[in-house]
Amino acid sequence: MEYLCDVMSLKCGIVGLPNVGKSTLFNCISSGKAQAANFPFCTIEPNLGSTSVPDRRLDVLSDICKPQRTIPATVDIVDIAGLVRGASRGEGLGNQFLANIRECDAILHVLRCFDDGNVVHVDGSVDPVRDKDVVDLELQIKDLETIESRLGKAEKAGKAGDKDAKRTFELLSRYKAALEQGKSCRSVALLNDEEEAIARNLFLLTNKPMLYVCNVDEASAAKGNKYVDAVREAVRDENAGILVIAAKTEAEIAEIEDFDERKMFLEDLGLEESGVVRLIQGAYHLLGLQTFFTAGSDECRAWTIHVGDKAPRAAGVIHTDFEKGFIRAEVIKYEDFVALKSESACRSAGKLATEGKEYVVQDGDIMHFLFNV
Repeated sequence: MEYLCDVMSLKCGIVGLPNVGKSTLFNCISSGKAQAANFPFCTIEPNLGSTSVPDRRLDVLSDICKPQRTIPATVDIVDIAGLVRGASRGEGLGNQFLANIRECDAILHVLRCFDDGNVVHVDGSVDPVRDKDVVDLELQIKDLETIESRLGKAEKAGKAGDKDAKRTFELLSRYKAALEQGKSCRSVALLNDEEEAIARNLFLLTNKPMLYVCNVDEASAAKGNKYVDAVREAVRDENAGILVIAAKTEAEIAEIEDFDERKMFLEDLGLEESGVVRLIQGAYHLLGLQTFFTAGSDECRAWTIHVGDKAPRAAGVIHTDFEKGFIRAEVIKYEDFVALKSESACRSAGKLATEGKEYVVQDGDIMHFLFNV
């Protein structure tokens, strides 16, 4: 089986100051016990793991089709070494830290949002906004260096009549102004598709999709606390997400083998599902990914594509020949398949649509491809 590698190689990096709980969360993900269904995890490198994406829809499809095997989508998570002040100047593992972030496509920034005298904070007190600013500053300094090295060349080419260079110079100038104000590049609004394309090609650290993971105590797992409120206020104009999770509690959940006992534990906390499940799903969506399904008696499978991908691209994720010889796709909406229980019933009810090369795949579509090579 051949796969297109650009989707499968996308990965999220877990970052944060030392002792904020990021490695605990990474270990919870790798344990495979925090989720009710099969939750495979494999270590690719000492700090890189590939884990399945929990998706109840796949479980429902498997219950209907009774397949020989069920295969979930996956997402790669990287546990990046803790950062210290001066990383942009090479302090600590600064150069390695920044290089690891550059290789990631999105960032999960873990912030300590709990009080515990037994867990020493690197700065002596709990202040998640200050911690956020420490990491942000190091990334912003590096981005400012990158931008300043490119501005002159772009300005010169723009004045010589290169329209693309002129647009690049204008965007770089806006990014520079934001960074000098202590803001990340992701806070700068892009005006059109051309600017979005330019921004992607700049590969700036503070322009990567960001999810702030607020690590709280058990009592705050459901509703958060004053520290979480402070983080929400600090990032409200940043175009970033926030997720609240109790890493220590997640580690306890990961040790509970029995599904019903684990469910009761979560209910006592006022949670419907494990925070690790939400974290993995958050990482998946942060990368701009979505899922389509193939469903039958042999196999039910979740396939990963980019949001906005068209039918031939989705076909190519299954096999490169499917994209090369794409003819059409037969598409059933998830809700219709669940209601009618089979492809033949959906076809008879007029719920199976035939789509061509321009069809934009929707999250949850159940698809069958026709091709000729």
